[in-house]
Amino acid sequence: MLKGFFNVPSPVNEPILGYAPGSNERKLLKAALAEGRSKVIDIPMYIGDKEVFTEEKGKITPPHDHKHLLATYSKGTKAHIQQAIDAALAAKANWENLAWEQRAAIFLKAADLLAGPYRYKINAATMLGQSKNAFQAEIDSACELIDFLRFNVSYMSDIYKQQPPVSPKGSWNRVEQRPLEGFVFALTPFNFTAIAGNLPSCVAMMGNVVVWKPANTQIYAANVIMEVFREAGLPAGVINLVYASGPDAGDVIFAHPDFAGIHFTGSTGVFQDIWKTIGNNIHKYKTYPRIVGETGGKDFILIHGSADAEVSSTAILRGAFEYQGQKCSAASRVYIAKSKWPEIKEFLLRDLATLKMGPTEDFSNFINAVIDEKSFDKLASYIDAAKNDKGIEIIAGGNYDKSTGYFIEPTVIVAEDPKYTTMCEELFGPVLTVYVYEDADFDATLELIDSTSIYALTGAVIAQDRYAIEKATHALRNAAGNFYINDKCTGAVVGQQPFGGARGSGTNDKAGSMINLLRWVSPRTIKETFDPPKDYTYPFLAND
Repeated sequence: MLKGFFNVPSPVNEPILGYAPGSNERKLLKAALAEGRSKVIDIPMYIGDKEVFTEEKGKITPPHDHKHLLATYSKGTKAHIQQAIDAALAAKANWENLAWEQRAAIFLKAADLLAGPYRYKINAATMLGQSKNAFQAEIDSACELIDFLRFNVSYMSDIYKQQPPVSPKGSWNRVEQRPLEGFVFALTPFNFTAIAGNLPSCVAMMGNVVVWKPANTQIYAANVIMEVFREAGLPAGVINLVYASGPDAGDVIFAHPDFAGIHFTGSTGVFQDIWKTIGNNIHKYKTYPRIVGETGGKDFILIHGSADAEVSSTAILRGAFEYQGQKCSAASRVYIAKSKWPEIKEFLLRDLATLKMGPTEDFSNFINAVIDEKSFDKLASYIDAAKNDKGIEIIAGGNYDKSTGYFIEPTVIVAEDPKYTTMCEELFGPVLTVYVYEDADFDATLELIDSTSIYALTGAVIAQDRYAIEKATHALRNAAGNFYINDKCTGAVVGQQPFGGARGSGTNDKAGSMINLLRWVSPRTIKETFDPPKDYTYPFLAND
């Protein structure tokens, strides 16, 4: 084993490529898209050292072109989940005993593979499988995932460096950070390839073994992530990738005595059900499981009477409609001072009129498809309900079509009632609701924002008045785990804005920070005494 106190490379955020016409990256990405569309691949599960194929197949189609078959994947069963757990536990001893710098090297190599030879493949997979445009794929599946890997390695080394500051004469106090005792379940969403890669990898980085189940609508890119991890040298069984149904996975995993934790991003309802199940089974486990989850939001933008109208309009448009509003952080409710509304409305409608909607392969399209038919139907039903409500005005969008892809126009609703359904419920799509408040009611609007939703993920205030900014920042301190001043409420960057919220938005364990990695270790304190006492008596016991 190597000896030394090693310093890891200092992480910097991966530069974002522009994909401008004529650029080399645009040419390479278009070639990767053509390559992906040119064939139908059969995606296996990865259990231990085996690629597992089954007879029952699921289909993967682009959300924006749902008649085109990209891939099939092998559906798993409860038996496959058990095999994945067994493979993880079999790999556990060797993996946790591997020197930390060797684990670090694997994930640093994975980051370089994503930055280099796999960049266009992972971006194309995200564009085709999840209907993200080139820029949204670049900042997600390339840059953010690379940042997660590099910064997490740095955070890992910082954690290991933390030691007790005092060792009295004659003794030495130390702390070691042990992996959790058992295996961890990573349950990942469709909307960010970076999240899908980070949730299992940051857990494994700390010496744990993982069973990973991605959303079915993200499997196409998840398969590329697994290719990268394997090429980077991740040993077999450390991360096991399976595609069983949620109930089947839960039945096996949450009843297993070696279940040690879950790393989750998804819906609040699913997370609460998981928490209940873990609670009901708590007597079965060897250790209390770590429960870490991020569960969405009903994110807001508050625009004060002193705000710049064009800044406000841009923040609204980007915050609400990039990636079709399918970001956990996407703006879906906006509160605008009455004095600013006419000007902001003019800018917003002007810019919305210029947006193009269509497939991701056409780089001129700002808006692409929502993820699947279930999401499309849900969003269409809310839009239809709004059309029939007397207290609602739809000032932009309102149309939808799923004949070729699951396309929904960016839709802006103006509601007279600040507690209207679309102001309160998470829709996860390109539907934005605006409430116009009287300028004099700013304080009351702060209370309204804080009390309207069960969520507390992201929020923003746009103002030039510093007293208003200070007031909003304090009044809304519990309403958003990520709070933005004079900016949109999306776009958290690893190493800059650790991401996560509380209330109904999750456990606020801040992905992209040391805070999250501390959840995947179990500290042990070691005290060594060099000259231990040989007499039990203390001075106070002596006679006067």
